[in-house]
Amino acid sequence: MTTLITHQLPPLENGDRLTRSEFERRYTAMTDLKKAELIEGVVYMASPLRFRLHAKPHGHLIIWLGVYVASIPQVEMGIEPTVRLDTDNEPQPDGVLIINSQSGGCSIITEDGYIEGAPELVAEIAASSATIDLGDKKRAYRRSGVQEYIVWQIFEQKINWFQLQDGDYISLLPDEQGIIHSQVFPGLWLDASAIGQEDMGAVLSVLQAGISSPAHLAFSQMLAERQHHSNNSSQ
Repeated sequence: MTTLITHQLPPLENGDRLTRSEFERRYTAMTDLKKAELIEGVVYMASPLRFRLHAKPHGHLIIWLGVYVASIPQVEMGIEPTVRLDTDNEPQPDGVLIINSQSGGCSIITEDGYIEGAPELVAEIAASSATIDLGDKKRAYRRSGVQEYIVWQIFEQKINWFQLQDGDYISLLPDEQGIIHSQVFPGLWLDASAIGQEDMGAVLSVLQAGISSPAHLAFSQMLAERQHHSNNSSQ
């Protein structure tokens, strides 16, 4: 009689130093685990999330991004997707915007359903995670080519919106009306003060003005033409 010896994978633990492949094996085996990230080769596991310090602002962020996506079919939004950035980084950002690959997007959706490569925009809600989000995670996103990175610091009530220029992140500042304008997604406008005060009516009013702008219309038409050309070329 042959005795089969099986080796149970060890569980993920905060602070583990792993390769991305080993991280994925352990994460997949832990079916009850909802969120874990590999950042610069180190495992970070989420603490229980408080309503006012994470869940509610996260919802407001997703509403804002979702309304924008509804205006432009070639842009997709995801909530906490696993993103395979590189061999040392596999984050689960709170929100992403990606341009689909047929329209010239920088990332792809793999056969097993994950994002591979850099989303055009990543957004994080930062309470206790602020040090990570503005440290190692920011460096990983910058190095991987994430074009815009939003960090909403809840305790400080501050929106950091970074744009990648010449290999480094610079801060996008509000205009005279207090509105921040995305440089990658024309029409994605944010009233940072209003979202901090939970005034979603004002947030969506400003966003709607952005969506109605000529720059957004031109961007939407450009992506549609790229997608049409890509579809015709593949036939």
